Amino acid sequence: TMQSSGHRFRDVEHHPLLADNDSYDSSSSSSEADMAERVWFIRDGCGMVCAVMTWLLVVYADFVVTFVMLLPSKDFWYSVINGVLFNCLAVLALSSHLRTMLTDPGAVPKGNATKEYMDNLQLKPGEVIYKCPKCCSIKPERAHHCSICKRCIRKMDHHCPWVNNCVGEKNQRFFVLFTMYIALISAHALVLCGFQFFSCVRGQWTECSDFSPPVTVILMIFLCLEGFLFLTFTAVMFGTQIHSICNDETEIERLKSEKPTWERRLRWEGMKSVFGGQPSLLWINPFAGFRIRRLLLRGKKGGPEFSV
Repeated sequence: TMQSSGHRFRDVEHHPLLADNDSYDSSSSSSEADMAERVWFIRDGCGMVCAVMTWLLVVYADFVVTFVMLLPSKDFWYSVINGVLFNCLAVLALSSHLRTMLTDPGAVPKGNATKEYMDNLQLKPGEVIYKCPKCCSIKPERAHHCSICKRCIRKMDHHCPWVNNCVGEKNQRFFVLFTMYIALISAHALVLCGFQFFSCVRGQWTECSDFSPPVTVILMIFLCLEGFLFLTFTAVMFGTQIHSICNDETEIERLKSEKPTWERRLRWEGMKSVFGGQPSLLWINPFAGFRIRRLLLRGKKGGPEFSV
C-alpha cells in the first residue's frame, strides 16, 4: 500500500545504495566529504546547559573526593590509589561524553532527494523509497527524524539532552561508555563517602577534613545525593543500551513496537557491530579511533565548522 507522496517515492528500503557505504553522485560525494571535515555540534540551548551541568557535577564530585576526603587522609596509599582510580574514571567519563556529543550520530545528508540522485539509484519498477518531508532526504531503513537535530539519524535510539546529541549508529558506543563510567565513578564516590563518614564519626571531625565539620557534612551529603541519582540513572540506561544492542532494536523501534523488516543480528554480533571487532580493551577505550592529526589539519584550514 502506498502512503502519502510526501513520505514515499518508490520502495528501496533495502536497496544496497542506502546501506552504510552509501554511493551518491559526484555532488553528493563532495557534500559528504565536506561534512566529514566539520565538527558535529548541535546548537540546542537545553542540551548545551545539560552538557555543561554534567561536567560541573563531575568536577564537583572530583573536588569533594580529592580535597575533602583523600588529601586530608593519614593513609598515604589509600589516598593515592583511590585518587588515581577516581580521576582516571572521571577522565574516561568526560572523554566519552565529549565523543558522544561531538560525533556525527549517523545523519543522513540533507536534501539528497533530488531527481539526479533518484536517477542514480537505478530503481526497479515497483520499488519504494521513503522521503522525509522535514529535511528533504531519502530515509534509509531504520532511520528516524530528530526534531532537535533537524536531521534524519540512522538507527536513532533517542535524543539525549545530557550529551546534547542523538544516540545513533555512529556514536552509540561512546554513549554506552559514558553511562558505564559515570555509573562506576558514582559507585566509587558513594563507597568513599561511606568510609569517610565512618572514619569521621569514629574519630574527631576536626581531624578527618581540612574543612569545618558543618561544611564537610554538607559537601558529602550533596555528593551522596548526586552519586545515588547518577548511579541509578546511568546504570539503568547502561542496561537498557546493552539490551537494545543485543536484541538489535533501538529504543524508538521498541516504543513504537515496529516489526523488524531487517535481519536481526545475533547478540554477540550486535555487540561487535557497535563496539567494533573482536572483544579487546579498545571496547572500553573512548580514545580509540581519535585522530589528533585530523583536528590539527582542520585547524590549519581555518578552524572547525559546526554542523547542525
